[in-house]
Amino acid sequence: WPCDEINYIWRHGNLTYPSDELPYTLAYSSVKKYISKQFDWVAEKYDASIVIEKTCANSLRIPFVDEVIPEAKYIYIVRNGIDVTGSAKLRWTAKLNIQYILQKVRFVPLLDLPYYALRYFRSRVYRLLSRESRLEFWGPSLDGMSQLLKKYNLNEICALQWKKCVDNSEKAFSKIHNDRVFMIRYEDLVENPVEKISEILNYMGISAPDSFIVDAVDSISTKNVGKGRKSLNNNEIESLYTLIGDTLKKYDYFQ
Repeated sequence: WPCDEINYIWRHGNLTYPSDELPYTLAYSSVKKYISKQFDWVAEKYDASIVIEKTCANSLRIPFVDEVIPEAKYIYIVRNGIDVTGSAKLRWTAKLNIQYILQKVRFVPLLDLPYYALRYFRSRVYRLLSRESRLEFWGPSLDGMSQLLKKYNLNEICALQWKKCVDNSEKAFSKIHNDRVFMIRYEDLVENPVEKISEILNYMGISAPDSFIVDAVDSISTKNVGKGRKSLNNNEIESLYTLIGDTLKKYDYFQ
């Protein structure tokens, strides 16, 4: 997909639902038709037999996604939650990026544009007034998000976003046949990109010359492994272990 996230498209028809955790029962026929039409547009425009889409919030609502696109295959990438927390915190406090906004606004459904424009403006004003210099919202929106934002600090919110995304994904994928789910650790992918991309292509039933794969992964590096952790002090990390330690342990990230 020619954009890093299309949450606006996934939420069309459920615009005012209070979180990104859309239940599969909200995949109305009109919603399915609209989203499928957008995927068809990408496939036709780029003459693609396979369309890759990576909206992070979809990890909260896999049964909904599966209801909309029942033939979907999933590549489930898990990353160390401590690193994710440090990285996500930067996005919560990021300055205005006009070019990035223009890239995303292309995929906002026209009827939904006024709603998102007002919401975005409000979030930017909130950042100016916030003691943490953060946006009013960023990233996957959890059930009860407004209450969570009152109870936890920004580090903890980022960690809880990671935990809920991983926990929801694990629960949903346990009910989907494993021939439609490929799970991989981010750290393994960046450490051995040629090997891991080859495994993904094999899972997808795609053959490609080794030279093609080598060229395709040329920009992948390990520079971001541990980067998020370095932005947090020891006390902050210890508090996160208390909050999300059970999920970190499941994926061998508890150190």
